[in-house]
Amino acid sequence: MGAYFLRRLLTAIPTLLVIITLAFALLHAAPGGPFDTEKAILPEIRASIEATYHLNESLPRQYLHYLGQLAHADLGPSFQYRNTSVNELISQGLPIDLTIGGLALLVALLLGMPLGVLAALKRDGLWDRVAMAFAMLGISVPVYITAPLLILVFAVLLHWLPAGDWGEGAARNLVLPVLALALPYAAYVARILRASLIDVLQAPYIRTARAKGLPWRLVILRHALKPAILPLVSFLGPAAIGVLTGSIVIETTFELPGIGRFFVEGAFNRDYTLVMGVTVLYGGLIVLGNLLVDLCYAWLDPRVRL
Repeated sequence: MGAYFLRRLLTAIPTLLVIITLAFALLHAAPGGPFDTEKAILPEIRASIEATYHLNESLPRQYLHYLGQLAHADLGPSFQYRNTSVNELISQGLPIDLTIGGLALLVALLLGMPLGVLAALKRDGLWDRVAMAFAMLGISVPVYITAPLLILVFAVLLHWLPAGDWGEGAARNLVLPVLALALPYAAYVARILRASLIDVLQAPYIRTARAKGLPWRLVILRHALKPAILPLVSFLGPAAIGVLTGSIVIETTFELPGIGRFFVEGAFNRDYTLVMGVTVLYGGLIVLGNLLVDLCYAWLDPRVRL
């Protein structure tokens, strides 16, 4: 297991470097700059500003300078938020995204897994049709439609929950954004687990366990569920990052002060360091998520290590 972890780690590092390089090249290839404004700036002032942020150097030198900052966990200063570093901006918004995303993923598993198991056990029955209808609805309706509908029903019509605002992380303020973000992923979880469990239940070793007289509940829990969740584990890595990056729409709809709004504003204002910082963060999380998924997969199925 240790050798497998080391191999995957050595693969993850170059992947992250490629993400950083592509993001840096594409961002600097875009027209415009962080200090292009409608009001002209004196050449002396522009030259001084560009020298301060190393923008007067060649792109290779800027790239090497940025890698040197990353080696010291320094994402650089923001070009638009004066006297504020990208590290400070991310530290403000990341806890909010992690809270919303983590709770959304937990809700998605708590909703999707029972529905998927129930649909597989009641295949072609009423419960199967109801569960898959919910899954299809959750997949088909995008978040930017689901979120306003939830606000309309539970905040405007029923007055049960607030329509937005972070509210210092109060539970009432988290319900609607977490639910809006979780529903599509719950639908995917239900469909993946249903299809996988149906295949596993047809395996010979399941029939052998039944022939030995084991109760159906123990057959499901001990023999069928573990191999059935392997495809779900593969899905959870990208899904965990998706609830973070997908929260950009949620932040806008519910007026949450997360990283998403910094990323959008940085892209419009050509704030190179801010956009790069968020990209590096998301890229690192994706690489880390895939690494953890590979380790979980290898633990559940030892054949993967070979």
